[in-house]
Amino acid sequence: MRPRFYAPGLDPSAERVPLPAEEAEHLARVLRLGAGALVLVIDGRGGLWSAEVIEAGKRSAVVRLIEREQPAAESRVPITLVMGVLKADKMDDVVRDAVMLGVTAIQPVVSERAEIRMATLVKSERVSRWQRIAVSSAKQCGRAVVPVVHDAVPLAWYWAEPTDAVRVMCVEPSAVLGQVASVHDVPRPRAAHVIVGPEGGWTVPEVAEAHASGVILMSLGARTLRADAVPIVALTALLTTWSELT
Repeated sequence: MRPRFYAPGLDPSAERVPLPAEEAEHLARVLRLGAGALVLVIDGRGGLWSAEVIEAGKRSAVVRLIEREQPAAESRVPITLVMGVLKADKMDDVVRDAVMLGVTAIQPVVSERAEIRMATLVKSERVSRWQRIAVSSAKQCGRAVVPVVHDAVPLAWYWAEPTDAVRVMCVEPSAVLGQVASVHDVPRPRAAHVIVGPEGGWTVPEVAEAHASGVILMSLGARTLRADAVPIVALTALLTTWSELT
């Protein structure tokens, strides 16, 4: 398979398409490709082209687009993963796998039981790291769309933002007696936000606020799953239920 490279904002009519420095370094120093090599280039918005490398340096590379290719199909249900920020590198894995499963965006949120504070996220530039992981994961799985990783916000800020998407919140089965749906009870929407909590889970007031706002509270069964496993299980189950993985 030809290696893929990300050139955001590329002009398909241009004779020369420069690659970002990080992509150029991967091309020349990691893969050791030079002029004449055939590659694939994505623009992150659904465009995929076959291309030829015409210049390759340590920190710069230029390609020439040959023809447009047909990218892998995207999900018919745009999904934003709203994820309570996890500690250490667990969030890296969630971003990587969620992109492979086809999410269109990732919204990190900081809830009451999150073990990482907003100030730490800003100082450590975690969001920039997660965006790079999203780029890498999109290339690896064959997507031509690179999901956006939004800046982290407090959970209250997220609730304040209006959306036409159906909001589905993963909760423990006993969160609200008689009000928790199973995966098969969630009808296929035009767009969805799948909301997953951090290691400590949601507080009772957070679940109550979501329920009062019309959010669908969804259980993944009687077993307690790790926080980093929940988004992958939830996305897979919902996409299967909505016939997006068939």
